[in-house]
Amino acid sequence: MAFYPLKVKDLSRPTEDSVAVSFQVPDNLKEEFRYIQGQYLTLRQTINGDEVRRSYSICSCPLDDELTVAIKRVEGGLFSNYANNELQVGDSLEVMPPNGRFYSELNPDQAKSYVTFAGGSGITPIISIIETTLRTEPESEVTLFYANRKSSAIIFQERLEALKNKYMNRFSIHHVLSDEVVELDLYQGFIDQEKIRGFAQLFFDVEAVDEFFTCGPEPMMLSIRESLIELGVPTKKIHMELFTSPLGKLGGGKKKEQSHEKAKSEVTVVLDGNNYTFPYDSSESILDVAIQNGLDLPFACKGGVCSTCICQVEEGEVDMEVNYALEPDELANGMVLSCQSHPKTEKVKLNFDV
Repeated sequence: MAFYPLKVKDLSRPTEDSVAVSFQVPDNLKEEFRYIQGQYLTLRQTINGDEVRRSYSICSCPLDDELTVAIKRVEGGLFSNYANNELQVGDSLEVMPPNGRFYSELNPDQAKSYVTFAGGSGITPIISIIETTLRTEPESEVTLFYANRKSSAIIFQERLEALKNKYMNRFSIHHVLSDEVVELDLYQGFIDQEKIRGFAQLFFDVEAVDEFFTCGPEPMMLSIRESLIELGVPTKKIHMELFTSPLGKLGGGKKKEQSHEKAKSEVTVVLDGNNYTFPYDSSESILDVAIQNGLDLPFACKGGVCSTCICQVEEGEVDMEVNYALEPDELANGMVLSCQSHPKTEKVKLNFDV
């Protein structure tokens, strides 16, 4: 995927420590930037002389002529602080077309039950999913459980309330706050296994829910997933989106130290219909070595999270360090994350065009 320069059309402040960035998409790129609810954009900018790439979920609704991402300020975050402090309307950013598979197909004839969980800025793809679902499927119902430190930190609070008022019979919100006193214990603290069991008893029937969507910090996501599985939810009904930190990994964790031994291989990459072959003699990922050999491969987080660098193994074998993005069926079809992959055979061929 290539990057395209897009101008910033509008900036707004969902909270004091976040900024919503809306892009102006030229007519000749409308099709290229058509997106599905739950997808993300990869942004590229040179900051202090260094090229910086970050992925941010699209928070606007694809039924509108809008393309907006929300960027929460992260302490020490190079891109997030640039966006919150320096970015101005009229500025241009390099933007990769929408990507991601954090969604399910919508159909106006469906009458389904959706339960969503969000933590902090994890609301960004969730709110797009919620609004698009409510507007597309008039018989479907959506429930949101949203965790924050305090009420003033709730991103898109007004927009969520507006959706609740408009779809009061089909959309319900439950806020969970950790640093603010609330009346009910169920809404105090963090969304953990105990709370999931309580929510299931009071607000939704596990067997009747068709899809679960969850996005936020890694510990919360894994706890929710484990809790739902313990309640009998099939894994195919649970959709997770883990967002990255400035260190390129999940939930602010430190990036894993290189653990692979140096290996030798001949790597062929299929990109935009062309084959490129280069020698691999390294302990670094195939993505990093390919970039060192002058290839402009797609990537964003380099943490095994965003799936921007996804490709298919057509020859040979590779070993992946971590994988937070690919589903079991994708792994079975030979899909890998090049940012986490290391050759295991003398020859490896990866196809980025699939």
